[in-house]
Amino acid sequence: MTQNPSLPLRGGLRCGVTTGTCAALAAGAAASLLAGERPALASLTTPGGLRVTAEVLDARLEDGTAACAVRKDAGDDPDVTGGVLVYAGVRLSQEPGVRIEGGPGVGRVTLPGLDQPVGAAAINRVPRRMIAEAVQSALQKGGLPPNALVTISIPGGEELAKRTFNPRLGIVGGLSVLGTSGIVEPMSEDALIETIRAELSVRRAAGEETAVAVPGRYGERFLQSLPSLRAVRAVECSNYVGEAIDLAASLGFSGLLLVGHIGKFVKLAAGIFNTHSKYGDARMEILTAHAAAAGAPGGLSAALLRCPTTDAALALLQEAGLTQAVVSSLLEAAQRHVSRRAADRLSAGLLLYHDKYGFLGMTPDAAALLRTLGPDAGKELSL
Repeated sequence: MTQNPSLPLRGGLRCGVTTGTCAALAAGAAASLLAGERPALASLTTPGGLRVTAEVLDARLEDGTAACAVRKDAGDDPDVTGGVLVYAGVRLSQEPGVRIEGGPGVGRVTLPGLDQPVGAAAINRVPRRMIAEAVQSALQKGGLPPNALVTISIPGGEELAKRTFNPRLGIVGGLSVLGTSGIVEPMSEDALIETIRAELSVRRAAGEETAVAVPGRYGERFLQSLPSLRAVRAVECSNYVGEAIDLAASLGFSGLLLVGHIGKFVKLAAGIFNTHSKYGDARMEILTAHAAAAGAPGGLSAALLRCPTTDAALALLQEAGLTQAVVSSLLEAAQRHVSRRAADRLSAGLLLYHDKYGFLGMTPDAAALLRTLGPDAGKELSL
């Protein structure tokens, strides 16, 4: 992919292009090859209105099928698909319009609730439209009928997909061909939130009424350490706790159980719903305030404020015998904020744990939600 000056920067980082844009560029080039041209470059305007250009690679015409590849430029985004070749094979069809299929390295949908139906190639709506428009434009320009079969493939995609969320979403056999704007913003928050939406959608389409969300793999490991909860498939919400609540409500879940490390979820006690430190890190201040309310003397409160981590703070609270009083106070405040965010749309509860001290406590709403996961769910949890 040539570095196009029209591609914007975000926070000093270079944007890239989506797999959907690469597929459309490759498909347009292959259609041009089928029409008698030998394109060295392929260009298109993304749905976001930006013009992008790519070098056309491995162009060949065999047995009525033209194939071209484009190498994905992920910009400065740490995307596992950066540098992959996205191929498009185009052949004329007797059927009207452009039919799009997935070849090797492109995943297939096995669970309902995603952008494409079960059984379809994991090529989303916007990329499909981009591919169809690029192919029809090139064919018509070359004097050919705008009817074609397009096959998108990504060599090595099946292995790369194991490092993505696809297995959790029920997409098997390869990568997804994605993109709504056509451009990848480095560490795009919108993309992360859409991943949460997609995973929740799959759970809801499977008939689940109560969703379980964890900030990351540590939360998942904690659940897996409890035999009664090993079958629970939690959604990773990263730092986007507020968005997870909103999405679960909008998708029709009746409940959301939030399971997290105290180092993350202590922030919820102050109504901080994005737990990334760049939005504010008041862990020690929050914890110290609740410790003071629970009767911590001035010396202990001062020591808590100086703690670099919640691990160190918990060690001090353990020595003072105040852990449970402080955790109860934190949970009560966090539940108040979470319930306000959820409003009357769904029931949301919190469960706190720590790597060393294990289960720390949960809200009454969390206890009720656990019961909806099974009669024995959470039976190991006791203080």
